[in-house]
Amino acid sequence: MIERWSRDQVLALAPDAASGKAAQGVASPGKWQVRGVAGVLLYGACSGSGAEPYLACVDLSGPAYRCTCPSRKFPCKHALGLLLLWAGDAVPEEDPAPEWAAEWLTARTTRATPTHPAAGPEQGAARQPEGAESAAEQQADGAEVKPERRAAGVEAGPERRAAGAESVRHGRVGAGLAELERWLADQVRQGLAAAAEHEWDGLAKRLIDAQAPGVAGMVSRLAQVRAGDDWPGRLLAEYALINLLAVAYRRRAELPAPLARTVLIRAGFPVTREEVLSGPALRDHWDVLGRRDEVQDRLTARRVWLRGRRTGRAALVLSFAPPGQPLDASLVTGVTLDADVAFYPGAAPLRALVADRHGTVPAAGPPPGVPPEEALEEVARAVAEDPWVESWPVVLAGVVPERTAIGGLPLHPAARDAWRLLAVSGGRPLTVAAEWTPHGLRPLTTWDDDGTAVLL
Repeated sequence: MIERWSRDQVLALAPDAASGKAAQGVASPGKWQVRGVAGVLLYGACSGSGAEPYLACVDLSGPAYRCTCPSRKFPCKHALGLLLLWAGDAVPEEDPAPEWAAEWLTARTTRATPTHPAAGPEQGAARQPEGAESAAEQQADGAEVKPERRAAGVEAGPERRAAGAESVRHGRVGAGLAELERWLADQVRQGLAAAAEHEWDGLAKRLIDAQAPGVAGMVSRLAQVRAGDDWPGRLLAEYALINLLAVAYRRRAELPAPLARTVLIRAGFPVTREEVLSGPALRDHWDVLGRRDEVQDRLTARRVWLRGRRTGRAALVLSFAPPGQPLDASLVTGVTLDADVAFYPGAAPLRALVADRHGTVPAAGPPPGVPPEEALEEVARAVAEDPWVESWPVVLAGVVPERTAIGGLPLHPAARDAWRLLAVSGGRPLTVAAEWTPHGLRPLTTWDDDGTAVLL
């Protein structure tokens, strides 16, 4: 039995604000000629402008959606409106489902050979945790080359060529990062105010040409740092991290293997989904803590944060989409999944793919939390292992939120005055899931007295 979602959880699935508003317009029983739920299958027939109703189906175990309307948005307003009715307990149990709905679910189940819907389209942005790579980079550069294997007296031609191509790339990256080190030294010597935006743009383009897209992404965002408050200290900190990455790449042979792999990934060497999924997976009950969308390099990136109830492991599932295209919406905030999760390699593994799902877990209230001191200790360990960590999920227990802080930890400047969080708290301690960043916490989700997730 699928645990009923809240209205907030449903509206969070909307691809944009307009879709969420339109969904509320069709979330009325009078709009639906047929509606029902049979196990994990939610279905309905919504009256539209034409003679025939729009047939909408939702597989609640995915979730996955289907509608006969012409909308290109995913999920469309009809699927969202049907979910809103279900969330409001306005959809009756009707089993068996109509033939058209049952056939869709059957066909979907038949096609469900082990796939990984939560992985999302991997069309990376250059600056992403744990080495988000673009499809073009994967095709151009391939996965990390495995050691050359030779049969007795037989040259491994394709593998030898691949090793040669990898060696050429390392030469290009090394030359590009050597130039970067000289440029950073000049910047510090001349003064932080001397740098201009066109210099950063030109340097980022040269790093792209040098096949170091990860470092190029770090450089390209320096203009945003320069435009913000307290920019001298922040800019110097960014310079230090970029220089640290360049030096670490040059001396990667001296580093422990996991850290050396982290350096390669941060520089922009891709890790394929196949490599990740072929490695070990961790099964746990994973709480979906929340998500955040942001536009990067003409792509929309979605970060979904997970936390294992048994292991306490943190995980980040990334997906990407070009403007106007739907993002992966298979991980619903506030839901607990029984799933196998495979992590990308690195010194502090965080980015992950959901390899296999074994169903949802009945609601058990808020995820286990820790005091702020313990949360900071976990973050400190992660930063010590991977100095380029930009964010980390934390679950704070028994904290009282304030306008500019939670449990004594400052909020991110863009997240201050979290009135909804303050209203749920009412001055009482509660559990809050948040995204730690070097500039403060970004609240994601809290839970009310009934254990219902409230999205922030």
